[in-house]
Amino acid sequence: MESKSVMKAVNLKKKFKGFELSVPELHIPKGYATALIGENGAGKTTLLNLLTGIRLDYEGEILYFDGQEKLSGSVQERIGYTGPGSYFLPHWTVGQVEEISEVLFDGFHRDRFQAICEELNIPTSVTKDVKKLSDGNRMKLMLAAVLARDTDLLILDEPASPLDPLMRDKLCDIIREYLEQGNGERSVFFSTHNIADMENVTDYAVIMENGTIVEQGFVEDLKEKYVSVKGEAADAERAEKILYTMNRSAYGFEGICLSENMDKLAGMDICVETPTLFQISVAVMKANTSLKF
Repeated sequence: MESKSVMKAVNLKKKFKGFELSVPELHIPKGYATALIGENGAGKTTLLNLLTGIRLDYEGEILYFDGQEKLSGSVQERIGYTGPGSYFLPHWTVGQVEEISEVLFDGFHRDRFQAICEELNIPTSVTKDVKKLSDGNRMKLMLAAVLARDTDLLILDEPASPLDPLMRDKLCDIIREYLEQGNGERSVFFSTHNIADMENVTDYAVIMENGTIVEQGFVEDLKEKYVSVKGEAADAERAEKILYTMNRSAYGFEGICLSENMDKLAGMDICVETPTLFQISVAVMKANTSLKF
């Protein structure tokens, strides 16, 4: 499946002491929800900080909206961002968040902000300090602030982490509604270390490990590239040489196999299933991690 890019990076590099981000090529398709998946410390936040202009000290090139524009004031107006912390000053009140957002962004709608706050059950007392909100309510407040703006791209860093299960499900609904209302012109790029909660809204996946991208593609294509396999213990030793990743027990084995290698499993008593994105991402990260399993 081919698509236009809402954001593209080429030869992107950023070095820290003991860590290096190196992304030869990144393509975020226009009109879809893209998940940036990786364990803690994989480089997800660093990458998003570069893409949003929070950090400018990097090598490489980043282009936005069909590859026509670099980051500028007009481009930033079209992007809504939420981070793992709060970009609201702690002494701000909920009312001041609304007032300041209206001043900072031309496309901010107070009526939409208030409606979203009510929908997400955010305490809307105008005198309540942001610092007194729970982590979950602060994230919901950030989401309300960006959703109340006229944007074409949402970049959300770990938006589900501080939310309870019901609100994570609601977040998926919000993302899908945002995309549908854009008629193919809106896109969402969010990071997560656990894709299970957000899998049903993910169209495209980018998997990171140790500062680089180790897999990316549309979810439907990834589910054709990889296969979930379960088999008998007697075949485990032979299967381990073929499977991409594998877990063994006294009763048998299960793992992920590349579709192109399935013929090598001929003669084994196996059960084949379509893998979940969670299973694929874990397998890809395990195959590329420096950790020992």
